[in-house]
Amino acid sequence: MIMGMSDSVSGKTKWSYFIIVIIACSTLLMGPARTEAYDLSIEDERIAGEKFVQDVKKYFEVVDDDFLNTYINDLGQYLTSSLETKPFPFRFYIINNSTLNAFAGPGGHVFIFSGLVDILDRLDELVGVICHEIGHVSARHIAQRIEKNKKIGLATMATVLAAVLIGGDVAAPMIAGSAAAGVQAQLHYSREDERQADQLGFKYMENAGFHPSGMVNVLKKLHQGHWPGTDVIPVYLRTHPAGPERIARMEIMMTEYAAVPEKKETAAFIKDFPIVKTIIKGEYLDPYEAEKLFRMDLEKNTDPEMAHLGLGIVWARRSEYERAVGHLKTALKFRPDSAPILSHLGKTYQLQGRDKKAVYVLEKALQINSRDKSTLNLLAASYQNLEDYSKAIRVYEKLKTMKSVKDELFYNLGIAYGRMNRLDAAHYHFGLYFTKRHDKKKALFHFEKAAGFARYDPALKKRIDKALKDLR
Repeated sequence: MIMGMSDSVSGKTKWSYFIIVIIACSTLLMGPARTEAYDLSIEDERIAGEKFVQDVKKYFEVVDDDFLNTYINDLGQYLTSSLETKPFPFRFYIINNSTLNAFAGPGGHVFIFSGLVDILDRLDELVGVICHEIGHVSARHIAQRIEKNKKIGLATMATVLAAVLIGGDVAAPMIAGSAAAGVQAQLHYSREDERQADQLGFKYMENAGFHPSGMVNVLKKLHQGHWPGTDVIPVYLRTHPAGPERIARMEIMMTEYAAVPEKKETAAFIKDFPIVKTIIKGEYLDPYEAEKLFRMDLEKNTDPEMAHLGLGIVWARRSEYERAVGHLKTALKFRPDSAPILSHLGKTYQLQGRDKKAVYVLEKALQINSRDKSTLNLLAASYQNLEDYSKAIRVYEKLKTMKSVKDELFYNLGIAYGRMNRLDAAHYHFGLYFTKRHDKKKALFHFEKAAGFARYDPALKKRIDKALKDLR
């Protein structure tokens, strides 16, 4: 679902919009090995979803920050915990793009653009967007759209996709033609789809302890926003049926809403939401533009702790580490128990080459949140820089038990075990790293080396043999 995009955005952003439309269609139609019908089974849609994510990442920058990714996925998993049935294991992503946009792909993949997060004042509003998209996924509206439009041919899809990829003067008339219009028409959710997604989203928000008025607030913001240009409204309001009608219907639903006490989990997510917005702006906005915005916040005395955190992030990006440290320490005076601020301070010390200071601060952050992946990665790296490989290994091994860890973890474990003269474990982890990088030749080389060194470790030898068998 498109949650809005200004007509005055850059040409690159407009092409990105068309690309995502094409990805959504072509992936779903071309993914499953079918020629006469596109009625997707759960497994077909899951496989299509994996391909969909790969394609999205070709055209958009997905935020690569452990704290942000953990936050958005923990939030998403919490919101889906009340679902009676989950057709897919849901995954949530933030795309680094200023467009006011959000959509659900096949297979339970939900994408939120950073531009949309930036304009939201309350977490309830973001939750409203996410729960609406969860509603589309749980009701399998994407698969239903395909089943209802079996006549869309692969040739048409290929033509429009080619036009998008070619670009320039040749592409414009192709996209403006009937092929592009037909593709977009097939993707529109019906009024019934929107009504059902609103009802389900309302229910999911209520179950999770968030205020469902957030759904109404987002729509009102998109309606009332002062968008650049003349007579410009977000695309969401032009492509989704009956925007005002949806607002009125949800306001009626609100009259029957009985407020529930705030839950502990909800309170924790709300507390960290300003930090999420600050990190997105500080890490992914142009650093000079971000500095300007944070300084304006300081002048207005608007969330000074967040302004100092943002300036700390910006100055670290610009390698002005002492200035960064000063702002981060000031932010800590407002929030001394903030693990994310401590983690950024530890990261800045590490960038300065002050690893002992970094270890002290990062361990303090882990006393507050012992499973923060970004902090654990930083701590292990500082131990490695200090050549304390046994401690680095202990932290890396803890990270290895967590979900969605980066491939580099296994490479770093290989280095650390190698420095400890544990060549069996070193080659084994190098093998895992190259397996994840889809380099079969190098993976086989390291697993075979590991097998030769692991004669006296039956448990490790068993894991190596299994890895070799899987590769072969």
